[in-house]
Amino acid sequence: MAQADIKDYEFTLIEKGIKKGDAIVSVRLIHKPDGKLVPGAVIFATRLDMAPDGMEMMTASIEPLPSAELGVYRFKLDLSMEGKWRVSLAAKVQGETGTLENRLVLKAAP
Repeated sequence: MAQADIKDYEFTLIEKGIKKGDAIVSVRLIHKPDGKLVPGAVIFATRLDMAPDGMEMMTASIEPLPSAELGVYRFKLDLSMEGKWRVSLAAKVQGETGTLENRLVLKAAP
């Protein structure tokens, strides 16, 4: 039986501003009603693009990395130019039905 609604979960960026080039970004998966971190989610889709700057077709690589902290998910990004980048994530949360989808915006500085 599901413990909550999939809408009760969200990914949030730990670092919102980083330098362009190869970067490591960390996101927390939070259960919004109690603010607790949620470990063990299966992230099955990722995308990195410059949609916030009107260049959705400008994409770059995003690669999952291991994380030592439960409920924190890390990714290696190739931020080829400065500006606003959108990180799109889709995940399954253990014990819940449905798919969690979030789009997060970060800024790559020179």
